[in-house]
Amino acid sequence: MSHQTTADRLEDLPSFEDMIGRSGLQFMQDVLAGRLSAPPIARTLNFRLAEVREGFVAFEGAPEFSATNPLRTVHGGWYGTILDSCMACAVMTIVPKGSYYTTLEYKVNIVRSIPIGMQVRAMGTVQHAGRSTGVSVGELRGVEDGKLFATGSTTCIIMKA
Repeated sequence: MSHQTTADRLEDLPSFEDMIGRSGLQFMQDVLAGRLSAPPIARTLNFRLAEVREGFVAFEGAPEFSATNPLRTVHGGWYGTILDSCMACAVMTIVPKGSYYTTLEYKVNIVRSIPIGMQVRAMGTVQHAGRSTGVSVGELRGVEDGKLFATGSTTCIIMKA
């Protein structure tokens, strides 16, 4: 186990200037291309950025045993994290240069359990993009069969730097 300090780990993340110095779409495209580092939570929970375009972001991954609850099923937090990521990052793609965003609230509806190790794709699509808020919806589906596992919605606040 690594014993890095918080400062060491923070150096791996894009700076605030990296974020506001480009449009949200450019920022997300740079993360996808590997020019900027992905968020550490994606490594921790075994998912990765898979697709970026204006108003749309997809992540792909598979829950591991470490994401299970005492019932031996995938914890709802895993569904919530990957859906929050795709929905909020979809909003990021509409944020202009000099602005940034954060999630205000999100909701997740789990419709079936994801088997441990199954590859899934979380897709977020912007429904509304205003000056101060963005709203998006998400779906979590099996990569191979397209089976729906969960849906979500989010509202994000958009702020000027």
